[in-house]
Amino acid sequence: MTEWTSICRVDDIPVLGSRRVARAQGLDVAVFRNTSNEVFALLDRCPHKGGPLSQGIVFGTSVACPMHNWTIGLCDGQAAAPDEGCTPKFQVRVEDGTVLLNTHELAHHALSETRPIAGPQRRAPASPAA
Repeated sequence: MTEWTSICRVDDIPVLGSRRVARAQGLDVAVFRNTSNEVFALLDRCPHKGGPLSQGIVFGTSVACPMHNWTIGLCDGQAAAPDEGCTPKFQVRVEDGTVLLNTHELAHHALSETRPIAGPQRRAPASPAA
C-alpha cells in the first residue's frame, strides 16, 4: 500500500504560486497551485539550465521557468514545444484540504538530478609533453 506524507494545507500554497519541500537527499520538490486549486508537484529544476521552477509563474497547468521562460507542464513535467526536456514529477493528492506527497518518491525519486554549477568550467591540467 502506498504511504503518503503530509506537506501542508492547500491554502498554504499561494494561488498561482508554489512551496518548496526539502528532502533529506536530492533537490527540493516544488508544489504548485493554480487558480482552480489544482495541486501539482515537480522536482524544483527546469530541464533546460536547472532554474528553480518554484520561483516561476504559474498559469493554467503550466509554469514558466524564471531563468529563460521555458514553459513546463505541471501535469507531466514536459517542456512545451519547440523546447525539449522533462522535469521529474511527483505523485500528489489532496485530502480534506491537506496536500500529500508519495513518501517513497520523496525519499527515492530523481535523486541523481543536480543543478548546473555556475561559473567557468574547470579544465584538467595539460599533460606534460612526452
